[in-house]
Amino acid sequence: MKTSTINFTVELDQNNVPEKIVWDATEKPAEGQSETKAISISLWDHIQKNTLRIDLWAKDMPVEEMKRFYIDCVGGLAQSVLTATGDEYMSQEMNNLCQKLVDHLRKA
Repeated sequence: MKTSTINFTVELDQNNVPEKIVWDATEKPAEGQSETKAISISLWDHIQKNTLRIDLWAKDMPVEEMKRFYIDCVGGLAQSVLTATGDEYMSQEMNNLCQKLVDHLRKA
């Protein structure tokens, strides 16, 4: 059986706030660690029937980029729900929300 590994390393300051986040994966095209400013991981607990989440961002990540990051996350989830379930209505509603949020950012 083939396995794939994804690793995250988070450097924290004295207050346990992320200063630097790097990641690497066995299936990543480029070799070596890559820096990122934010990660959002969701895990489904099939026993408790709920989602476990890890959201981290480096303290130097600009707020406007954070907002775009979350819009992109919702858009990615819209595609995932369509691929995983075929639910076009749910996917479209999520994409509609993304468009509303993009419009909100443009007005700000």
